[in-house]
Amino acid sequence: MIPAETLLALDRRHLWHPFTQAATAPDPIVVRSARGATLTAADGRTYVDLISSWWVTLHGHAEPAIAAAIARQAGELEQVIFAGFTHAPAVELAARLASVLPPGLERVFFSDDGSTSVEVALKLAWQYWRNQGQARTRFAAFEGAYHGDTLGAMSAGQGSGFYRPFRELLLPIDLLPYPATFDGDPDVEATEAASLAALDDWLGRRGDSAVALIMEPLVQGAGGMRMVRPGFVRAVADRLAAAGVLLILDEVMTGFGRTGALFASLKCGVAPDLICLSKGLSGGFLPLAATVCKPAIYEAFLGGDFARAFAHGHSFTANPLGCAAGLASLDLLQAPATAARLAAIEAVHRARLAGLVQDGLAGAGLAQAGLTRPRICGTIAAVDFAGAGGGYHAEVGQRLKAFFLERGLLIRPLGPVVYLLPPYCISEDELHRAWDAIDEAARDTDLRG
Repeated sequence: MIPAETLLALDRRHLWHPFTQAATAPDPIVVRSARGATLTAADGRTYVDLISSWWVTLHGHAEPAIAAAIARQAGELEQVIFAGFTHAPAVELAARLASVLPPGLERVFFSDDGSTSVEVALKLAWQYWRNQGQARTRFAAFEGAYHGDTLGAMSAGQGSGFYRPFRELLLPIDLLPYPATFDGDPDVEATEAASLAALDDWLGRRGDSAVALIMEPLVQGAGGMRMVRPGFVRAVADRLAAAGVLLILDEVMTGFGRTGALFASLKCGVAPDLICLSKGLSGGFLPLAATVCKPAIYEAFLGGDFARAFAHGHSFTANPLGCAAGLASLDLLQAPATAARLAAIEAVHRARLAGLVQDGLAGAGLAQAGLTRPRICGTIAAVDFAGAGGGYHAEVGQRLKAFFLERGLLIRPLGPVVYLLPPYCISEDELHRAWDAIDEAARDTDLRG
């Protein structure tokens, strides 16, 4: 076994870590193994993973059923080109997805990560109109949204503020106000009405040239776990349908139970034209993504001329190992025990937030504890640290991250936003331990600087 010091030296010499300023960041933690919700470092320290390792790990690390499914598949077929060939894991996973997604989402295009699933959706929507003889050119997205780091996905997520160095490269996207809300928000009706009025105005001006609107249903993830009510998502979908504009729902993060329902779109009662899936699709074991659309979109690409076809693909499209992992993950996800775990996680979130506040979820008690804008959506809970400054780059985020790591907790704040998004195997004791640390951090005025 290579010593941790050697690994770190090689890491410093050769690796480039994501979303990291290497000039100022501390050395990364060398992880030797993981099981369930626990990561074990090379020095023997353990960390409870409260963010599902960037939101991918659904059922827990090294989950035996998924590991076994991958091992079985690896002994039969590890990879085959998916142009002109097919295989059982891809066929079965596509059929399973169609059976659990909102009605009408039947055609599955596999890719490799959330960003590319969004890229595929944007390209499908664009070419769909051209294949029908309509050269539509305008997309819309919501301010604060994040959809990935490839060019089209960056363009759709330019309202998140992550892409300043690339502004000249980004495609034109019309940004709409996002009515982010929280428990006890007295202004939610007004902010929703203003956002819908802006959407109506956009449809009035751009309707004939509009390709699609893309949104993260219920929760904007990287933008700060900003939440909206299901009724708002339904109102957006209804307006787009009436105007004949496509709706793309980015469920890369919200899918597979995170919002308390199998998919956020189901919780909202919305069937989009296209949906983007990744992260939890393989249970967190392997890179895998899917863009799923309604039959009318697929049929618009059929014809005798290849120019109508969708000329897009990846070397590892529908990789058999990833698809096998996806099937095993869906088996676990649809088991009654998992539904009980989702409900239990949400119950702990609500009980602990209520305990922090003392005087109701939006009362003075919460502000006195240094927290504002409490919000919960299924297994996702978030609060803002008051007076800490805004934005992903706020220094308080790094201080909070270090504070939690010292207590054996992997919690990675989004600037001043502290959130919990745990794997479903987490125990109530582990979850209470995280809330205890948040309570402690909220009372530590030095953390806010």
